[in-house]
Amino acid sequence: MQISIDNQSFNRIFCIGKNYSEHVKELGGTELPEEPVVFMKPVSSIVAPGETLYRPRHGNLLHHEVEVVLLIGREGRDIPQTNALSYITGVTLGLDLTLRDVQGRLRKAGLPWELSKSFEQSAPLGLFKAYDPDSIDLENLSFTCSVNGELRQEGNTQDMIFPIKSLIHTLSGWWTLKPGDIIFTGTPSGVGPLEAGDRVEIDSPVVGPFSWTLAS
Repeated sequence: MQISIDNQSFNRIFCIGKNYSEHVKELGGTELPEEPVVFMKPVSSIVAPGETLYRPRHGNLLHHEVEVVLLIGREGRDIPQTNALSYITGVTLGLDLTLRDVQGRLRKAGLPWELSKSFEQSAPLGLFKAYDPDSIDLENLSFTCSVNGELRQEGNTQDMIFPIKSLIHTLSGWWTLKPGDIIFTGTPSGVGPLEAGDRVEIDSPVVGPFSWTLAS
């Protein structure tokens, strides 16, 4: 069963940065994080599959970052890892679109990332599939991102620095998780630029494919 974006009431979008070691390395990092790197996007930044994407006017280098995305189904605080997955009601894929040139400038100045990560249309999101642990193995889920038919990113959740159970446990210690909360769980290596007219497609064995085209 798929959960429609149009009919779903979303609450907050939590995003995890630097959750795959090879992605940390490709961006020039030398140390892995000791705890999850968290930032947020507005719910208004969600873009449904098939909609046209438009390049933000305040940046030039727009990068794709494919991620496994979770939908929280019930309220929880200080959730133990042992039953963290029971709080998930839906699973899909999404894109954490990033203005890499803007992000680099903000990092250099020690400023927050919002202008590079939380702009309009920065969260293309697939349709959620109802989570069933018997058919969806969140500890070994492969997923891909292709641009114009060329494979750009290939990841698996087993390579996460902070696995999904750990993310839910940690986030619920910092915030009370509530129904409708969304968690982007981090991107693997292979991020790269999107140019005008590009078609980006994300896929996995259990959910997808979903695609978007960047306006010419």
